[in-house]
Amino acid sequence: MKKAIGYIRVSTEEQSADDKYGVEVQRQAILSYAGSNGYEIVEWFIDVMSGAKDNRPELDKILYQPELLPTHDAVIIFKNDRIARDTKLYFYYFYTLEKRNVALLSTQEHFSEGDDFANIYRSLLMFVAEQERKNIALRTGKGRSLKAKCGGYSGGNKPYGYYVVDGVLLLNPAERPIVEIVFSERDKGTPLADICEILHNKGYRTRKDKRFQPSTVRSILANKKFYEGYYKYGDMGWVKGVHTPILSTEV
Repeated sequence: MKKAIGYIRVSTEEQSADDKYGVEVQRQAILSYAGSNGYEIVEWFIDVMSGAKDNRPELDKILYQPELLPTHDAVIIFKNDRIARDTKLYFYYFYTLEKRNVALLSTQEHFSEGDDFANIYRSLLMFVAEQERKNIALRTGKGRSLKAKCGGYSGGNKPYGYYVVDGVLLLNPAERPIVEIVFSERDKGTPLADICEILHNKGYRTRKDKRFQPSTVRSILANKKFYEGYYKYGDMGWVKGVHTPILSTEV
């Protein structure tokens, strides 16, 4: 029986347990394909990595661990886009394996050995995958921009004083006093280092459970417009936000 490596890629930690493209779905498909085609899976490699990214740490181990590859006849994957959604990156891995006499086999897309049109078909499949990745990025970007223009939270670091529920910024009662103290003390002319000391003495810690530093306090102060009820995303200007402000703008 020929020996093969099973390679799995999921985009996120959450997807690793997803029923549609999760680790176990891919694993079972690879095992079934291997059994039906005379292969024994002797090694598994799993990457948790977006298809848009170039690095594949676990896949690179397959390519660059010479003690493994000479004893393996193939790398079996669930679908070709598990290798990459970028055509150039896919063919880099494909040809690198081919030079080592290792076949790259997909459980979902089948190519006949020696078929002159196989690589053309591969190119078409990867082109479709790459365009889908670009379309997803475009839809996501447009959606975030539209939401931001309406004053809604569109991703990024959560400002102190808030947490996110279903994509909406809500006041965090545990952090709100931090923001209020920072601005109240700064209005009095209190130095940043002293504000940090006041927060420490009141028992407040950063989200990483560390003492507040002047740089963190400075970043809170720099976001005053947000705390007054406005929102800014990327290069767009400030717009009226839909979140509840912490600071009052009343004179």
